[in-house]
Amino acid sequence: MQERLKDRYIDPFTDFGFKKLFGEECNKELLLDFLNELLHTEEGKIVSLSYLKTERLGISEESRKAVFDLYCENEKGEKFIVELQKTKQTFFKDRTLYYSTFPIVQQAIPGDWSFELKAIYTIAILNFVFDEDKHNTEKYRYDVMLTDIETHKIFYDKLTFIYLEMPKFTKSAEELETRFEKWMYVLKNLKRLENIPDKLRERIFEKMFSVAEIAKLTEDEYQDYIDSLNSYRDLQNSIDTAKAEGRAEGLRDLQNSIDTAKAEGEAIGRVEERFEVVRNSLRAGLSVETISQITGLSLKEIETLK
Repeated sequence: MQERLKDRYIDPFTDFGFKKLFGEECNKELLLDFLNELLHTEEGKIVSLSYLKTERLGISEESRKAVFDLYCENEKGEKFIVELQKTKQTFFKDRTLYYSTFPIVQQAIPGDWSFELKAIYTIAILNFVFDEDKHNTEKYRYDVMLTDIETHKIFYDKLTFIYLEMPKFTKSAEELETRFEKWMYVLKNLKRLENIPDKLRERIFEKMFSVAEIAKLTEDEYQDYIDSLNSYRDLQNSIDTAKAEGRAEGLRDLQNSIDTAKAEGEAIGRVEERFEVVRNSLRAGLSVETISQITGLSLKEIETLK
């Protein structure tokens, strides 16, 4: 048996960690509480949630797939897309807008349809800051709706985008005031904590800490978490290396290639996609060994593609 991690709690920014906390039926109340705190001014209290298939197909075979991190609906039929974005993507706002079109089209009823839509909420938890917002260090939450430019009044209230720039949230546990701030703190700091802060001694957070305990994972869950954690760390290390070497153009291409592969709902497996990732990785100055870890290709295969 392999030696266990010294960390006490899982990292929510890994694929495994995020879905363990928010994507399992037995932990649904965690997601319900988070969404209620996030949306209470727009939505009103959400009573129940149902998980939906995370893969959505376009209306034609040629349409590109979309794979949501989390997709659910409430008792009124309103849809919620929750996305966790680990690294900066140049066109991430475009991507969230594209994602919102799937639940819109899904509501089209064949026959005599009045075009009445249920509300759609797209929530993006970001482990980066948008370049255009980096100088506004105090604002980390962005609520976006269709508004009139002149009056600034909301023109259409059934399409909402919420972006949370996690790096900007810097409050300590002692400074937390609202329940929403507590959620922000937990998501950002969970992996670094050893005990539950006094400010978080509430039933919902105590359950979250209990679910997040690495020691309580089964052997299979633990291995899945390690694989997810290693993938996240490899990606971050590759990006940090490229940044340190100043190869920004290649880095952006690398990130977009990886995110495109995810957005299309396929692992980096097809020859064309792998070739694109390898090409952009080489432009970013990454080593053959690092590229092998990212793509799953052997060193020989990468040398051949070079």
